[in-house]
Amino acid sequence: MQQDELEKLRYPIGQYEKAEQMSEDQRQQCIHEIAVLPPKVSTALSKLTDDQLDTPYRPGGWTVRQVVHHLADSHMNGFIRLKLMLTEEFPTIKPYREELWAELPDGKTMPVESSLQILEGVHKRWAHALGSITELDLSRKYYHPQYVKEVRMDEYLGLYAWHGSHHLAHIVQLKEHKGW
Repeated sequence: MQQDELEKLRYPIGQYEKAEQMSEDQRQQCIHEIAVLPPKVSTALSKLTDDQLDTPYRPGGWTVRQVVHHLADSHMNGFIRLKLMLTEEFPTIKPYREELWAELPDGKTMPVESSLQILEGVHKRWAHALGSITELDLSRKYYHPQYVKEVRMDEYLGLYAWHGSHHLAHIVQLKEHKGW
């Protein structure tokens, strides 16, 4: 497989493009994307067998099962990052080794239902919290020590809206490719 084909499989909706500043409509669209992700993931997973869940979405990539568990792991962290941003002055967040988390037994072998439940609950609370942010909250940010950078609220919103759509596209693209 050629490098450009692998890149298309790795980033089916393109790489994240940092939002310098968002309009209110763009913010609301990001919040909406976060709110509606869980049922979209559930729909994409419906009727998949264990063998299909254990299929990598690209050569060398995670399995569908690992992608679903990763979404739960990542979005729990994302929700906590929001809470830190809203309650502390310029907090330093705790990075985690997502590639190692995906290799742990729970990420590789557990049924996906528990992570779907996590996504449903976390996203419901996350979307509610995001729907309540004020103009002052939009100036909040956190420090990401792994990337040695500050992350503003707009960038945070755009990143997590993209992240959910990015991994959903992995599942949908694989299903289309395999004819599932």
